[in-house]
Amino acid sequence: MKLESILDQIDLGNYALPVFQRGYVWNRDQVRKLMNSLYKGYPIGSLLTWATNLDIDLIRGNSDRTQGTVYLILDGQQRITSLYGIIRGKPPRFFEGDPRAFTNLFFNVETEVFEFYAPMKMDNDSSWINVTELMKLDAGNFVQTRSEYLPHLSKLNKIGNIKNVILPIQEVSGEDKTVDVVVEIFNNVNSGGTKLSKGDLALAKLCASWPEARDEMNKILSFFRNQGFNFSMDWLLRCITVYLTGQPYFSFLSQVDSKSFIDALPTTKNMIGTILDQIGSKLGLDHDRVLAGKFTIPVMIELIKQNGGHIKDPNTWNKMLFWYVHAALWGRYSGSTESVLAHDLNILENGEGIDGLINVLKKSRGDLIIRPEDFLSWSVGSRFYPLMYLLTRVNQCLDWESGVELKSILLGKSSSLELHHIFPKKLLYDAGYDKADVNTLANLTFLTKGTNIQISASNPSQYLPEINEKLPGVLESHWIPMDRSIWEISKYSEFTARRRELLAKIANTFLDSLYHSKVETEVASKPSQGLTQILEPRDAEEDEQLLDVLSWLEENGLSTGELDYELSNEAGEPVAVFDLAWPEGLQFGLSGSLALLLNEPTEIHQIANQYGYRYFTDIDEFKEYVQTQFID
Repeated sequence: MKLESILDQIDLGNYALPVFQRGYVWNRDQVRKLMNSLYKGYPIGSLLTWATNLDIDLIRGNSDRTQGTVYLILDGQQRITSLYGIIRGKPPRFFEGDPRAFTNLFFNVETEVFEFYAPMKMDNDSSWINVTELMKLDAGNFVQTRSEYLPHLSKLNKIGNIKNVILPIQEVSGEDKTVDVVVEIFNNVNSGGTKLSKGDLALAKLCASWPEARDEMNKILSFFRNQGFNFSMDWLLRCITVYLTGQPYFSFLSQVDSKSFIDALPTTKNMIGTILDQIGSKLGLDHDRVLAGKFTIPVMIELIKQNGGHIKDPNTWNKMLFWYVHAALWGRYSGSTESVLAHDLNILENGEGIDGLINVLKKSRGDLIIRPEDFLSWSVGSRFYPLMYLLTRVNQCLDWESGVELKSILLGKSSSLELHHIFPKKLLYDAGYDKADVNTLANLTFLTKGTNIQISASNPSQYLPEINEKLPGVLESHWIPMDRSIWEISKYSEFTARRRELLAKIANTFLDSLYHSKVETEVASKPSQGLTQILEPRDAEEDEQLLDVLSWLEENGLSTGELDYELSNEAGEPVAVFDLAWPEGLQFGLSGSLALLLNEPTEIHQIANQYGYRYFTDIDEFKEYVQTQFID
């Protein structure tokens, strides 16, 4: 069928989308490439539709029709939606996404390239024309009103003729094609296109019987996002699956009817909230940047369910938190998540409870002792960074200038607190220490922004005695070795070695208090395995720059992204940490994955490129890109 006829059928309501289709997910690069292919006469594939009797519950969006046959698009949504938006200048009625993904597409009549509107580049260059304007007028009428483009009429006709492209249509029809059968066809077809996760495939089936499933789950995700926790749809679905079936595999949802699923949503949401309350109040981990080990939460949901939906015994909660911390520290779910979850859920099914989970961790590790060598890791990329944050929150650390307890400050959510290098970076680099030594966790602590600025690059042999005299005990609250002879730059290695011992001791003491058992800390060295990237903590200037970027983005109504985003490979293993990243694009559907990398080594740039991230190393260049692509 001719493309323009397909668009007419959409306007008439004869072509629509089934509710189990997820929303529009293409970005501008994909739209631009589609138009470039059509302009050059390349094939863009066929459509697959399902001819079925009109059922309002199966159709996304409003429909003016009440009866007859409707053709639901199973494969080709992204292409047809993009072309509809470009040609009609508006999204179709079934659209769900951001229309800016396909609006304001321009064509350069000199270079024959498609790009989205960029005022600084296009406003004073008449070679750029609006593609939608051309499509609405047709090439002949367009040059009649703008005769300067007459020499380019053949190029403009090529664009206008895109409406006449014939798209092959395959049709699924027949009384035997039930919703279940069609969902299976949909899954098989789409698995080769825009890749769907296992969660998407499970939701496709659920949405067929309960159209509002995805919307209701998005409301739950939005609720937690407003509380500072960013969870994915797959993760939430995993939690619901565990609650309903006791298993982590999405395939088990096929045994669940829509009523049970509907009833499970508020209960699962409340359980997640209860777990986050416990982690926040007892561990101080109260926002997304320090909430490691998110896949421990489905397991804790099963524990709560086995206890009748409520755990009243504080000792049980303490053991659960003890297990949570160690599961996060040792990357319990960083590999094959489903299989590890299944193993742990089986432990619970066998009646072994939280003690069984702890014993499994002990066997896999040999023990659950934190050692000084574990704090050899670097900065926020280490799994031990959240542990330092935790220790700061729960152990009454005091600010070095005001003496106020830092646990009363909202750590990490604003500029109120910063990472502080006890031995300043410059002094250490000048003394010949390398990046790994300078940025070891043992050289870091949390201080208020004002105190951090006031200390600046002062020599610890000078400023630490002054602080100790002014506020006795304040340094000890940060586990600073009080032997003044090692506060010298020349004794830096001795200082960090001693502080690692103090950090390990306080960590084991705290975790022991949760578990209610004596923990022996004098054991042989056994450093943890974590992210191998050497991550240099941002200094005050870099924090200021990032804070400015976040404020600027917020003022312009754009996503602020994820700070210190941990990128993982397909096995779930961390491979790099980006200063600021947008895995789903700055605005969902408008761009591909994006990252801001400040003062990172070339290896990190290569990893970003390998994983398909468009990255910027200069803030001004980043802002210019955002300004032209998303604001102007």
